[in-house]
Amino acid sequence: MKRLLVLCAGTALLSGCASWFQSAETTSDTESLNTEPAHQVNIRGYEGPEGTERVEADPAAAMFVRENHPGADAFGAISGGYANRGTLYQSKPLVKHVGDYVQNMTQDLISNMEYLSDKTPVGITHFALLDSDLQQTNLLGYQLAESFIHELHKFRIPVIDYKSTEYIRVTEQGDFILSRDYLELKEKAPLEYVLTGTMAKHQGGYLVNARILGMQSKAVVASAQSLIPFYVVEALLPSDQQLTDGVKLRQGD
Repeated sequence: MKRLLVLCAGTALLSGCASWFQSAETTSDTESLNTEPAHQVNIRGYEGPEGTERVEADPAAAMFVRENHPGADAFGAISGGYANRGTLYQSKPLVKHVGDYVQNMTQDLISNMEYLSDKTPVGITHFALLDSDLQQTNLLGYQLAESFIHELHKFRIPVIDYKSTEYIRVTEQGDFILSRDYLELKEKAPLEYVLTGTMAKHQGGYLVNARILGMQSKAVVASAQSLIPFYVVEALLPSDQQLTDGVKLRQGD
C-alpha cells in the first residue's frame, strides 16, 4: 500500500513538472510573436538608440523593411526624407560620396598620364552631359570639377582656378572672389592642359568619363572612367538658388 502511494505521488509530481515546462514554452513563444522587431532593425552603418542591439543589414531585414514600407526598393532602402538617430535611415546607406569616386579616377589619370609634371598648369572645367550639345551640365558636373581640383592638388599638380577674380566682392549675402561672369575674369589664363569630361546616365548611375587634354595639341594625355551609383549622386542636395542646367554667360558689349 505504501509503495503504491509513493508511485502515485511520483507520477503526480512528474505530470506537474511537465505541465509547468509546457506552459513556460507557450508563454515564451507568445511573447516572441508579440515582440515588434522594428526598433531593432537598423540599416548598415547606423546605430540605433542606446541599449538597442545593432543588426547588420541582411536579406531578412531588407524584406521586413519592404513589407512594412511599400516604397522601399530591392535593397530595402526607403525613398523619402531622412530620419533622426534612433529610427530607420530612410535612404540607401551612404558609405561613400562623390569625392571617393573622384579620388579613384584621379589615381587612374595619374597612372596613365603623359607630359604633365609639377610645373604644368592645369585648368578644370565642369563635366558636360554626353547626350546634350556638350554645353549643359548639372549639380554632379559642378561637384566633379570641385573634387578634381582637390585631388589634383594633393598630387602637387598646379591647378589654375580661372573663375577667380582680382578682387573680393563684399555683399550682404557674403564675401566672394569667384565668379561665373566672364566679364569679371581675365581674358587669358596660363593653362597648358585642361581636365574635362562627360557624364551619361546609366542603368545603375552616372557613367563619368574624365580626360586631360592639351590646350594646343588637343591630344588626350590621361583618361579615366567610373560609374557613380544613383544613390551617391542623389545625395547631392541642390540649394534653394539652384542653377539651371548649363551656365548661361552674359553677353558682353
